[in-house]
Amino acid sequence: MKVKTIISSLILALNISFIHAQIQIHPSKVDVQLTNTGQSPLLQGPAALNQDGYFVWGGSVVKGEDGKYHMFYARWISGEEHEKFSDGWLINSEIAYAVSDYPDHGFEFVKVVLRGRARDGYPEAWDAQSVHNPHIKKFDGKYYLYHTGSKYPGKQPPGSPGAKLSKRDLVQQSQQLGVVTFDSIEDLLEGNITRYNKPLLSPRTRVKPNNVLNPSPKGTKSLPDNLIVVNPAVVFRPSDGKYLLYFKGNIYTPSWRGVHGVAIGDTPIGPFYPKDKYVFDVKDENGQLASAEDPYVWYHSKSQKFYAVFKDFTGKITKGEPGLAIMNSTDGEKWEQMEQSMFMPLELQLKNGSKVQVKRLERPQLLIDENGLPKVLYAACAIEGPNAKKDGSSFNIQVPLKGEFLE
Repeated sequence: MKVKTIISSLILALNISFIHAQIQIHPSKVDVQLTNTGQSPLLQGPAALNQDGYFVWGGSVVKGEDGKYHMFYARWISGEEHEKFSDGWLINSEIAYAVSDYPDHGFEFVKVVLRGRARDGYPEAWDAQSVHNPHIKKFDGKYYLYHTGSKYPGKQPPGSPGAKLSKRDLVQQSQQLGVVTFDSIEDLLEGNITRYNKPLLSPRTRVKPNNVLNPSPKGTKSLPDNLIVVNPAVVFRPSDGKYLLYFKGNIYTPSWRGVHGVAIGDTPIGPFYPKDKYVFDVKDENGQLASAEDPYVWYHSKSQKFYAVFKDFTGKITKGEPGLAIMNSTDGEKWEQMEQSMFMPLELQLKNGSKVQVKRLERPQLLIDENGLPKVLYAACAIEGPNAKKDGSSFNIQVPLKGEFLE
């Protein structure tokens, strides 16, 4: 206990590392500079992925058979003639591909690899409108690109429960999960992928007090996969050979909050069967589930535990301020808060010695090394609140991490 106390004191005093049970993670400084190009401040440099004319958001990275690092990220068009940030990601998001020789900087755009199928002549497809939330995994030599897809179901009839919903909100309430598979990066770039006509996971309940598309029958009790399923995260469970698919749903008790569930499958493409119980289920002072989103989950074999990093809206899970929280689990289904529950605050330390407070740091994705330790954090970022903006002032930040296992 004395050793742990000393370590914890050093963490608080120096603000340079975070201890998570038996895993110690040291975030390094980020190779970017604070700039202001037009309306909003930005971070630009080798460790930030920006694109002129686009909002850039969540990115997920895998090391390829060629030794390079391959990023799949969400982007959507920006500009005064286009939708603001909070509408654009639902209406226009597509998944682009970038590559680098390095895991923590230097990513360069190559091409768009996935977009809403309406643009390819399939307006009725479940993922016709947009694709979002890329999450790349490699299992047994094959690539699996999990993502969110949505469609525009059309204006609802007068007097129906969804009649007052805007196009944006109708698309938002149509979000489901899917996966694209391919055997190699070369196949992906040549368009040799398998894209499925049906979603991987869909909501079982659609419970909301009002303004809801295709509501469940009155009296239905909402399940974790309520109204939407988004934010996919997939991990293999060694104990029984199952694949765990984590997702976010929305509940309204009494107001909106993001909650999570897990679905279990025998293969990386399912079929996945969702459990009825919530995961990451920390309660607030009113006994309500704390609002969170964007889980990334991995298994660390030496500690024989699963770890999850995700966005905590309120600080109820981090035990402090809003930021990126961390929890652990022995089976991937029942999760516990940790002594140090803050994975990273809404702050970045730059190589030039300065610190930058950010408004948004979310959709965390990690690159895990051969020892099961986080090597790089990839996070969607914006210095100022972007919701009302049209200027493309969001980016993906790459934060180097040094992890070690404390025997």
